[in-house]
Amino acid sequence: MGTSDAVRALSAAQLVAKDVAAIDVNMGCPKAFSVQGGMGSALLSKPDLIHDILTTLRRNLSTPVTCKIRLLKSPNDTVELARRIEKTGVSALGVHGRKVPDRPRDPAKWSEIADVVSALSIPVIANGDVFEYNDIQRIKSATGATSVMVARGALWNPSIFLPEGELPYEDVKREYLRKCILWDNDLKSTKQTLREMIMHYSCLEFPEGKALNKSESLADLAELYGQEEYYQFVCKTRFGVYGYR
Repeated sequence: MGTSDAVRALSAAQLVAKDVAAIDVNMGCPKAFSVQGGMGSALLSKPDLIHDILTTLRRNLSTPVTCKIRLLKSPNDTVELARRIEKTGVSALGVHGRKVPDRPRDPAKWSEIADVVSALSIPVIANGDVFEYNDIQRIKSATGATSVMVARGALWNPSIFLPEGELPYEDVKREYLRKCILWDNDLKSTKQTLREMIMHYSCLEFPEGKALNKSESLADLAELYGQEEYYQFVCKTRFGVYGYR
């Protein structure tokens, strides 16, 4: 979740706590909408507020609580913040290997994630520049992290997690859409993920990208990707079982 208020964070967490494996607080997002709301990376300069949010969640939830941060100006600053976070009782800490001003094209600093790993006793989740299956072991070996978080690499092609290699992009894209149709996924979220795939492998200015942007429903997307029959089947089944479309 993104939050800038401990009480509001607890209220939100209590709504879903019984349905999720953990509650994670995002303290690393540098996007304007997040920072302007006092959330995401805006929290990195407010350690007392971080402490308030995490301790409030920990004291009132039986569900594990974790959080994710970015690197600070110096490795020592990052380690100091990580130690303060550990003292709140969180179950794990995610660390993205870039600083707030860094751009996605700037290399992630795995060595500074390793500094955090060495300083803490709780599990550390390493994140940054994991774009293929072999990168997962590379970042674990370089940092000593317990586990790995994958972001853009998984958006572009979720089959990144297959040891035998990634599946063809077109196959993955169609299967992703079928899953979205099956679970009636949010249209905005579905289109955003498809955009990420297209921007990585192709271009949004090509006919496919333009058609995607114009799509106003999952039915439109099903037609675009030749999944009309599957869409109709799912809709009929959903209507028959649940009484709605």
